[in-house]
Amino acid sequence: KEINIFIMMRRQGFLPLIITMVMMVMMTNSMSVNGEKKEEVTYYYWAYSSEDSPNNDIKHMPSATIAQLEQVCNQLPSCAGFNSNGFLKNNTMNPQSALNSILYIKKTTPPPSSQAFLIPMPVSVTQGDDIIGVPNTLTFTATNPSDDLTAAFARLQDLIFVHPVKSPKPYTVVLNELIVDVVNVNVSLQLGVDESYTLDIPNDGTAATLTANTVYGAYQGMQTFSQLVLFNYNMRSYQIATTPITIKDTPRFQHRGVMIDTSRHWEPLNTIKAVIDSISYAKFNVLHWHMSDSQSFPFESLSSPLLWSGAYSEEEKYTQDDVAYIVEHARQRGIRVVVEYDMPGHASSWCVGYPSICPDPTCTEPLNPATNTTFDIINGLISELTGNGQRGGGLFPDDFLHLGGDEVNTECWTTNPEISAWMTVHNFTADDAYMYFVLRVHQYAISQNRDPVNWEEVFNHFGTKLDPKSIIQIWLDHATLARVVAAGYRAILSNQDVWYLDHLGTTWEQFYLNDPYQNITDPNQQALILGGEVCMWGETVDTSDIFQTIWPRAAAAAERLWSPAEWNTTAEFLPRLQAFRCMLNRREL
Repeated sequence: KEINIFIMMRRQGFLPLIITMVMMVMMTNSMSVNGEKKEEVTYYYWAYSSEDSPNNDIKHMPSATIAQLEQVCNQLPSCAGFNSNGFLKNNTMNPQSALNSILYIKKTTPPPSSQAFLIPMPVSVTQGDDIIGVPNTLTFTATNPSDDLTAAFARLQDLIFVHPVKSPKPYTVVLNELIVDVVNVNVSLQLGVDESYTLDIPNDGTAATLTANTVYGAYQGMQTFSQLVLFNYNMRSYQIATTPITIKDTPRFQHRGVMIDTSRHWEPLNTIKAVIDSISYAKFNVLHWHMSDSQSFPFESLSSPLLWSGAYSEEEKYTQDDVAYIVEHARQRGIRVVVEYDMPGHASSWCVGYPSICPDPTCTEPLNPATNTTFDIINGLISELTGNGQRGGGLFPDDFLHLGGDEVNTECWTTNPEISAWMTVHNFTADDAYMYFVLRVHQYAISQNRDPVNWEEVFNHFGTKLDPKSIIQIWLDHATLARVVAAGYRAILSNQDVWYLDHLGTTWEQFYLNDPYQNITDPNQQALILGGEVCMWGETVDTSDIFQTIWPRAAAAAERLWSPAEWNTTAEFLPRLQAFRCMLNRREL
């Protein structure tokens, strides 16, 4: 007996696309019929996830393995298959949607022999059985040309065609052109931008077409196309299998991010660019840039030029030109950059250049709320980040501005005589002073056309006292997400138990099964869940190990945030994850 695993796509009734693991079982035992040896029929078991065929059971073997069920079914002419719960089925099978069941159907024909493993899985895929060649001279054509599309075509060409092809073996059908039709090439990149696309790849030699409403949808379609084109070493050429292919796709969540931390370990520009490139392969669309923390302040502020005195060294800083370069690099790949300046806690590095905004030299955080100097510096910083309040302008054009707010230990306030006296005058508890700080900085952000984002503690402390524009990023407890959206606030999920990349003991399976909608069924509350982020905190990573820490587990979260919720079976996801990891390796990651 020989077992091979294939992947097969199909539609079944009202279900979205179902990916099916095909178990090909070849039985070649010799048998004697009327004194003459004949070969037994070869059976192929095609397995369809989340399906069953009720009311036609012929036998129940609850403790049998899949292999044992196959052997029994092979010997029973009336057996047409079985399910993963051990029920053998007769020939009147009528497959239907069923949770917690995999339906194995016995066939005498093998499945298609080659299939690209897509991550994240699209909303809808239909395909045929034909293989077509793709020459290195493939032409990319834009019906509505733009500089962004021209640059994207050049990147796609370099991404796909890495092998020199001098004498390819001929294919019967060859794809010579991909036509990209974008309705509007001038849409700005913000939360909720249309990322949908449709990709059609024919099997008759005519051009493939990629249609999208925006360039950002086109970028996502190009990533899918790049995963479909594979190099065939025997043919010495590139090919696409199982054509014709039609893919219709759109993301499940609007905000799909990876956070990097350049305060704990400074990262070179080329490393940040490579992180951006890599996360675009999995259709993430946000780089959350944790710029400052207690350890360092590497950013060049023109309004408060001494702030970057808190950098690790003169060589570990980011100029404003550096920042603009990274933001544009990300935009051209459909990735928003949301910057974070953590405050009032995690801010000791601010004190290096401006000691007066910290409680005292030996107790440096949270930032001092009793002096206007603190808020003047913060307001000036926000102004230069936003281009003096331009919506969609400034160094960081994104509508979101992350203001941290986590792990605020107010002991340095209560033990400092001046700050303690200030709290007494204003009849503040330490928690009141914390709220005063957060709400005052929120108003700076909102007045300069930015929506403030904070970590979970801000909601836990102040709840509905926050401005309705506030966004809460959950990291302590997934259960807080339900309370946040029930209170009417928007939220981003990054629960540390399963979506922190620096937690090396967390498995890819845990990343994959973490669903933002868990225990939240109200559609109005679900609409407030913007999506999620996986967090690459920087205490233990620098440029030497950041990629092997992000990947491949981040790919599991990428699919959770993009693909329909029905894609939630780890056994089905595993071969695609393995293929994606190999693809990253080929792309030098």
